Amino acid sequence: MPVNLKRVERLMREAGIQGLYRRRRHHTTVRDPAGQPSTDLVNRRFTADVPDRLWITDITEHPTEEGRVYCAAVMDAYSRLIIGWSIADHMRTELVTDALGMAILRRQPENNQTILHSDHGSQYTSWAFGQRLRAAGLLVSMGTVGDCYDCETVFRRSRWSDPCYDWPGECPGVDLSAASGDVFG
Repeated sequence: MPVNLKRVERLMREAGIQGLYRRRRHHTTVRDPAGQPSTDLVNRRFTADVPDRLWITDITEHPTEEGRVYCAAVMDAYSRLIIGWSIADHMRTELVTDALGMAILRRQPENNQTILHSDHGSQYTSWAFGQRLRAAGLLVSMGTVGDCYDCETVFRRSRWSDPCYDWPGECPGVDLSAASGDVFG
């Protein structure tokens, strides 16, 4: 039976139902015009034959009743496991350096053997983040500008996209100070 838009609208109105509205996406990548991006060593090949050869990092935003929460994570491309993470109510450089620091402490990568791939966000092109990478002997890689098939897509196809990691738009009772324990505890 053919159905047109007006019939659907009328039937939905009579039944007292309405469609779902998608939340507006907030983009977490804000590029620093003065920042020096690195070359792309990965070229969208997000696989590794052994652990700790390719790490991927990104920031996700989670709205809660108390405000937005930002989570930076570092994922090993071999196992697709989150090996370092940090949660805060801001997107400053220390959010990503803390996540990187956890990954370095947990995995202790060999000097000049591990590539860390990120987007062009100002946190990843900052001086402090670059210093942390050099001190750990990590090779830096950054995806192409405006590439929606880069880090975010890899995270969505991993365990990171499980419902336990995905907070709904209005999370009642989420305490920002305990958010890391709720998500990763």
